[in-house]
Amino acid sequence: VQLQASGGGLVQAGGSLRLSCAASGRTINYYVMGWFRQAPGKEREFVAALPWDGGSPFYADSVTGRFTISRDNAKNSVVLQMTNLNTEDTAVYYCAADPMGAARPQPASARRPESYSSWGQGTQVTVSS
Repeated sequence: VQLQASGGGLVQAGGSLRLSCAASGRTINYYVMGWFRQAPGKEREFVAALPWDGGSPFYADSVTGRFTISRDNAKNSVVLQMTNLNTEDTAVYYCAADPMGAARPQPASARRPESYSSWGQGTQVTVSS
């Protein structure tokens, strides 16, 4: 599956952005989908993951209550709605797909980049103070 992330940009602190990850080649209805981010000089970190069993998503503590991950099966895509952004959210955001995972993976597994085999190219999010 090929992934294309979009929706990044420059926003003031307190603002919102909506990232989209469009998939092509295969349907992602039965894939675990994740969002990760990488700030300059830092390692890639987990943001959110969405199991395909219809259950609750997983979120990093730093974004819980501010970010929402969801699927749009009609568009074969995954959305990350980000609200109340702060400067620490500045990073390149990547979407990822795990076609081999369980319908509901263990939280620790969903948080590991190594669990995902397909990655989008990343979209830059910059939050100004």
